[in-house]
Amino acid sequence: MKSFFRKLLAPHHLEYLAVDGEFKILDTSSDVQRFVETGSSSTSGNDVRNCFPELFGTEEILTDILSGVLPNFEFKAITRVLENNSLLYFDLYIVQYEEEDINILIIFLEDVTDRMALEQTLVQATNEMNILISALAGAKSYIDKIITSMAEALLVTTPSGKIKKINPSTQDLFGYSESELLGNSIEMIVSDSRFLQQVRYSLALSQANLSSSQANIEVVCKTKSGTKITVAFSCSAIQADIDSLSQTSILTPDLVYIGRDVTERYRSQQRQLAQYVTSLALSESPTLQQAIEEILAVICDTLEWDVGELWMSEEGEKLISKGSKKSSNYGSNLLRCVQTFVRPEIEIPEFIAMSEQITFAPGVSLTGRVWASGSCHWISDIVEDDDFMRKEVAAKEGLHGAFGFPILGDYEEKTAGKAVLGVMTFFSCFPQELDENLLQTMAAIGSQIGQFIKRKEAEEALRESEEKMRDLFENATDLIDSVGADGHFLYVNKAWIDTLGYSEVELAEMKIDQILDPECKDFCLEVFARVMLGEQVDQLQAKFITKDGQKISVEGSVNCKFDDGKPVATRAFFRDITERLKAEEALHHQQEQTERLLLNILPGPIANRLKQNQEIIADDFAEVTVLFADIVGFTQLSASMSPIALVDLLNQIFSAFDLLCEQHGLEKIKTIGDAYMVVGGLPTPRVDHAEAIALMAIDMQREIAKFNTKNNKSFSIRIGIHSGPVVAGVIGIKKFIYDLWGDTVNLASRMESHGLAGQIQVSDVTGELLKDKFMLLKREKIQVKGKGEMTTYFLVGKKEPASLN
Repeated sequence: MKSFFRKLLAPHHLEYLAVDGEFKILDTSSDVQRFVETGSSSTSGNDVRNCFPELFGTEEILTDILSGVLPNFEFKAITRVLENNSLLYFDLYIVQYEEEDINILIIFLEDVTDRMALEQTLVQATNEMNILISALAGAKSYIDKIITSMAEALLVTTPSGKIKKINPSTQDLFGYSESELLGNSIEMIVSDSRFLQQVRYSLALSQANLSSSQANIEVVCKTKSGTKITVAFSCSAIQADIDSLSQTSILTPDLVYIGRDVTERYRSQQRQLAQYVTSLALSESPTLQQAIEEILAVICDTLEWDVGELWMSEEGEKLISKGSKKSSNYGSNLLRCVQTFVRPEIEIPEFIAMSEQITFAPGVSLTGRVWASGSCHWISDIVEDDDFMRKEVAAKEGLHGAFGFPILGDYEEKTAGKAVLGVMTFFSCFPQELDENLLQTMAAIGSQIGQFIKRKEAEEALRESEEKMRDLFENATDLIDSVGADGHFLYVNKAWIDTLGYSEVELAEMKIDQILDPECKDFCLEVFARVMLGEQVDQLQAKFITKDGQKISVEGSVNCKFDDGKPVATRAFFRDITERLKAEEALHHQQEQTERLLLNILPGPIANRLKQNQEIIADDFAEVTVLFADIVGFTQLSASMSPIALVDLLNQIFSAFDLLCEQHGLEKIKTIGDAYMVVGGLPTPRVDHAEAIALMAIDMQREIAKFNTKNNKSFSIRIGIHSGPVVAGVIGIKKFIYDLWGDTVNLASRMESHGLAGQIQVSDVTGELLKDKFMLLKREKIQVKGKGEMTTYFLVGKKEPASLN
């Protein structure tokens, strides 16, 4: 093998390593050591990743190359510092090679130190590597297969952008056939007219900096159907004709574009940005009306939609316009457009005028459907939606895609029809395919706006009743305090003083951070700062330190008091939950223990019925399959072993059987000595109960064989299977067990007891259920106690797919 590699790697400038599937070095060329990381050795048997730390983290890629999933992999311009402090640059290429039916990795090393100073190093190195890969693969068709199988879109164009070659992924991505694209400009699919100019500039800049002559550009493209997608292109310049390299004339290279659809990533970023700016608008806007105006604008801008509308009922509009003289009288059961945003470049005067005049009842058009259902709705093209009342005007002014989402208030009121406070609708000048992820984001934003509306409403009510509540504060059992902007206490009520033990004189000199437990101090002070900026915290848990050093847990809300629009103090309402938390923790721990114990002895559905105080659980199951298994010779063995060793062996075997039960979705019933009982088809019925039990039986034989090999034993297992009706349930009031009753159980036991060691005996009933998919060997008729003469079969194994009829 070594001599073969030396012959293969005849070019004097390449060194190589041969590496096995465990990344151990098998063979190297003579001068590999100079490329190795300082302090490491390229001796055979060493881990190649220690010699080349750059390979750490690429194990999955190396494995894919080794198995043929990936053709090759490369690292460019790896750097080493030599003893004389000079720099060594080299490229590392990895390919797979098959030698004597064993796949190995060949790692080529090329010293590119001199060529790093030249402008065309990467093109030359790539061409040489492609020639070498082609030689190893055997033909140029190997490269073509790679291009054809690429998941990314690949286009080859002239410098002017004329398309010369594409792969199938390009056709799939853009929806055009090969004949439609070849010969046309790449601008046919790229929306940005400056794209080619950007590519030329980026390539020129990278070459000038002696970096990789490659341009990475993300651009909006358009498919044949008109859908906009975002594609990340990696563009490189390549020599069009290898045979022409020897010519003295200057050749203009072609451009190779490798494109990956990053639309979903781009949309995900848009959705995240929309949520962020919405939160920012809600937190910074002093009034709800200003927040709504900004939210409509930022959603359109970040998501690239063109029109946004807010529709509200008369009650909801009062919340937005509270404090103004504006009034409406159009009914509480109708929605009216109260706010609109249109991108500056869009002109839709008739659509806007119609929106200002029309009202919607629940269930009517897009707006009414969102209001009635309390959920988001999407219309790919409103021009084709007969239920959209403004379709004619929309068609005239060029609106197509649309979606709407509800602004949700208090969910407890939903059944009374008051949960939806309003509806936001958005429109695009292009048809838009359904985006479920966007609707989920908009639903979250709708809930966020609804909470903001409710919070503002609550804050207003709180400010109006503040003086009336002061007397109640003093007599409240909750801990109430007010803290100034500098952190000093301005007010605490009697319950606060009684609980923490500080006197009013002491509190006059104290700050809030002095009573906070170090575990939560930083977090609570951060919350305090946010509240002083106007944020209301509806739920906060903290730990206070009393005067005598005790820690108490509290829970409550914090809001900010304003004076002339400026924050002056926080107001907090806390409740001592120390004992409650201790009780909850103890109860939760006890419940977990009880749940684990119950599920360990009973099936989940049966355990749930017992927890519902169902006294008697007994169910008829018309079609199940029961399996009994017995370890042959175990009784005799028990006489020569200690009980502890005997139980240990049984535990190993039965634990393996238990895992098989979970794997095949079966229900273990019980073990009796060295016998094991399992059933398929209950407590959840399944049509393939016999097949699942048959597979379980075959796997049980394999597990016994593994056990014998591991423990140097010669156990065999006798298995019996029968199918039919049973009664299953739990009886008694102590030591619950889920058990089966019926003739099916008895006959399954007889199949085991009348069977042979190492065999799986099935009844004729079960045989009928298995004959199409499993190999069965008919046995001579046997006498079965209580049943007389019976026909049975030995289950040999599962039929191969080719043999199935």
